Amino acid sequence: MMAMTWTIAPEPPDSPAATALWRAYYTEVSDRYYLRHEGRRTDPAELDREVAAQTWDELRPPKGELLVARYSGEPAGTAGVRLLDAETAELKRVFVHESLRGKGGGQVLVRAAEDSARAFGAARLILDTRHDLVEARALYTRLGYEETAPHNDEVYAEHWFSKTLR
Repeated sequence: MMAMTWTIAPEPPDSPAATALWRAYYTEVSDRYYLRHEGRRTDPAELDREVAAQTWDELRPPKGELLVARYSGEPAGTAGVRLLDAETAELKRVFVHESLRGKGGGQVLVRAAEDSARAFGAARLILDTRHDLVEARALYTRLGYEETAPHNDEVYAEHWFSKTLR
């Protein structure tokens, strides 16, 4: 019997596993947003257009990296890191399948992303998130991220965080 363990490895953002995880991520965050603000779920055609429109260049070396988490060998989550400047990297699209939450995957992914950011030379990792993504905000706080003033004008950003990596 295979041990129930997490593994994290870089993967092209357009790989089959990454593409399936993007769909799951966007479905969840879009549904949460639309249910909260418009009382509806995401239109599947809209989701298809949004996923297809992404090039993911920001999550490819040398600008960044996508990490894919696997739980017992199965694709289970993602975290992206993109270098903004010589000192600062941004954490993007941290996601763990809902059925696997509470098993430590989020922490493993964020720690791996921090290591990736350090390998790119970053001294600081920043991120933004929404108010309704309470699990994410709790995870970042637990891992030592501090809420900061806004560092971007992203339309869906409602909370901004930063962590010193050195």
